[in-house]
Amino acid sequence: MGLFNKNNEAKTASAPVAEVKKTEEKVENAPEVKAEVKAEAKPSPKPAVTKLDAAAEKELKLFAEKCDRIFQEVKKDIIGQTEVVQQTIIAIIAGGNVLLEGAPGLGKTRLVRSLGNVFDLPFSRIQFTPDLMPADVTGTNIITRDEEGNSKFEFQKGPIFSNIVLADEINRATPKTQAALLEAMQEHKVTVMGVTRKMDEPFFVLATQNPIEQDGTYPLPEAQMDRFMFKILVPNPSAEELGQIVSMTQKTMDETACAACNGEELLRMREVAKTIPIASEVLEYAMVMVASTHANSEVATETAKRYIRDGASPRAAQALITAAKVRALMKGRYNVSYDDINTLAVPVLRHRIKLGFEAVTSKMNADDVIKSIIAELNNVSKAQAVFDKKKK
Repeated sequence: MGLFNKNNEAKTASAPVAEVKKTEEKVENAPEVKAEVKAEAKPSPKPAVTKLDAAAEKELKLFAEKCDRIFQEVKKDIIGQTEVVQQTIIAIIAGGNVLLEGAPGLGKTRLVRSLGNVFDLPFSRIQFTPDLMPADVTGTNIITRDEEGNSKFEFQKGPIFSNIVLADEINRATPKTQAALLEAMQEHKVTVMGVTRKMDEPFFVLATQNPIEQDGTYPLPEAQMDRFMFKILVPNPSAEELGQIVSMTQKTMDETACAACNGEELLRMREVAKTIPIASEVLEYAMVMVASTHANSEVATETAKRYIRDGASPRAAQALITAAKVRALMKGRYNVSYDDINTLAVPVLRHRIKLGFEAVTSKMNADDVIKSIIAELNNVSKAQAVFDKKKK
């Protein structure tokens, strides 16, 4: 029957609807969607506790303790931004890349430098500008002389050859230079003059872009946006947080976080996360969520049909499940819940969907549309109809 049984009660896990009410104010001009958002979803019982053997229980405990220590160290350098830090660390452990969007001065670069210290990994920064060339990113062959005075080509590695790479203001570089990151981000390889070189693992790209100044910028194409696991919006700090930031930076501008995890431990955490089980109902729910972003899909929601022009790619489904497993472990659970899926749906999908004209006229942004889709899927009668339609 799918996610719901005949009594319209969920089989496993809880179907979170915490974000549903937040969308009501944004959808006042869209009465049809508003009706769906206001519909109450019936919470389902908590999932059954997964029985673990001694080895799995030990791995789960070590994972949670390691994550707690990572967060504690990052907090020494970053004030507030809890959600940004959490999602960035989830992406690093899951092996994905992150696109940070926010105004200047919000600590994006400081976050990457702090993460480099916490994970005890080499860090490099690439400042993207319109005159930056692909060779400035990947490296190039230069002519050198050996001990006998003979000339030869030697490859000079670019800043991309690091474990943590900050691509600062990536939308200021030309498409040709932006494309230099594509192979490295997806395949962790770089090809220069016909020779392919592998990146050292773990490898993580954190790109930033300024949403305010758009003059002289080159928007990232869909193919490159799709290679980012998350797109994270960095909010402005509150007055209280701003005071704490000023007080902290008056003492020192340097990062004070200490190493809490090395590269080998990070790779081990990544392997452990892959083993986390996911119930078939939860997996089906996640796949329907991604598929429902396509207006022509058989499981498309009314929100998608009305507001979305192009839906998310299969990479969105892969990123959603991979990240959900990491989040489950961070929360001390050995199984993926609906809450994991719903919480991570926004950063996974917001840069992978293209909104239509009606969304613009209704003042609906990508986050509003995604939350409305979640609300529809968590509405018992609506979700039942969607899943029954999928089964047919």
